[in-house]
Amino acid sequence: MLESYPLYLGNEPQRPNADLEVTDKFSGKPVSRVPLADAKLIDTAIGLAEQAAPAMREMASFERQEILNQCVGRFEERAEEFAQVLCVEAGKPIRDSRGEVSRLIDTFRVAAEESVRMTGEVMTLDISARARGYSGMWKRVPVGPCSFITPFNFPFNLAAHKIAPALAVGCPFVLKPASKTPISALLMGEVLAQTNLPKGAFSILPATREGSDLLTVDDRLKLLSFTGSPAVGWPLKAKAGRKKVVLELGGNAGCVIDEDADLDDAVGRVIVGAFYQSGQSCISVQRIYVHESVYSTFKEKLVAATKKLKCGDPRSEQTFIGPMISETEAERLEKWIQSALASGAKLLCGGGRRGAVLEPSLLEGVAKTESLCAEEAFGPVAVLEAFDDFDAVLDEINDSAFGLQAGLFTRDIYKAHRAWDRLEVGGVVIGDVPSWRVDNMPYGGVKDSGLGREGIRFSMEDMTEIRLMVLRTPRK
Repeated sequence: MLESYPLYLGNEPQRPNADLEVTDKFSGKPVSRVPLADAKLIDTAIGLAEQAAPAMREMASFERQEILNQCVGRFEERAEEFAQVLCVEAGKPIRDSRGEVSRLIDTFRVAAEESVRMTGEVMTLDISARARGYSGMWKRVPVGPCSFITPFNFPFNLAAHKIAPALAVGCPFVLKPASKTPISALLMGEVLAQTNLPKGAFSILPATREGSDLLTVDDRLKLLSFTGSPAVGWPLKAKAGRKKVVLELGGNAGCVIDEDADLDDAVGRVIVGAFYQSGQSCISVQRIYVHESVYSTFKEKLVAATKKLKCGDPRSEQTFIGPMISETEAERLEKWIQSALASGAKLLCGGGRRGAVLEPSLLEGVAKTESLCAEEAFGPVAVLEAFDDFDAVLDEINDSAFGLQAGLFTRDIYKAHRAWDRLEVGGVVIGDVPSWRVDNMPYGGVKDSGLGREGIRFSMEDMTEIRLMVLRTPRK
């Protein structure tokens, strides 16, 4: 990792200051510095994006595809470097860091494929006598300059889910990465700066919270795409004015283990779903509902598997649980566990904390009003509960302010369809945990979990408008 990195303003590296310190999330020690953009710089970036909009709109499909493919090639060449940086600045175990970089590459590759598939439609308009001789065609055109705000937990891939579709359709953008993990996005900027994108096509600007407001209220920006917490996202939407808004927010995902499930398989997947990346994922398994006929067996197997997980230095190939993003966040979740225990819950394993590293923890008997059930934990903690009525457990999952994804382990196709019909979520994953995602699928939630869908083709739809042409053939 370098001692400092530049921000990117209108495709160009700039070093106006070195005001933002980046730390090693495991040791807590400073490792690098990056600039912080002020209001004037952000205003300049928005102006450059506005100026670049015509040139971006006029790029041919093959030109956009070539740029995306060029990025794929550079990302592949630098994959291990990117993973090592991610491991340090996010505290993500190195194996998971490599996995995220592979998803970054997948996301840009899919965008390259989709960039030449922006299709429209020929419409029949002569649906009544007055429309005789009329026909129509519509196509998609880019909305124009976009603003993107991304979180700390997937600093490569969640930024890619905004950048790649923007490039695929021809939208210039200004991106604000999370202040705790800015370097990943800046490395992507370094690659983008080596392409033939029109001048001003992109800016990547670490900034303070006030920067989020500037990227929200400016009417020169035609779309805001935000990934983060509901507490921040919904107020941003309220201030966004006339622009489109896409929100990918939080969750407290439910996962059902039915009586006919393969328990060993389910345990293995729940371990990943609950504790991958120290649980710092909005679709992390948080509420586990197990049929009473298999509850004791499943609990015993899950607790035993959880106790085997190795915590510690994310640089180690054997580490499964690394640090949370900060000691403050680990302390918060530790307090939530203590609150649940004080109200009568039972700790099955874990609960200990060393600095920012919180042991993977399982509890049962947690009151529904406790934060561990009602809020988003965003850490390596999950709660177990037995059930005996399938329809009732679907209601239990729906009894939440969130609705991102849900998982269901069952071999009953009728129950699978019932869950798909009734669960108030953006996605229902059958035979796996709600934490599963592949980068071309429509991804997003309802209720407090957000608005709109990501996934390259679906993001491309949000970043474009439909433009109709009506053709009249005069009667002879």
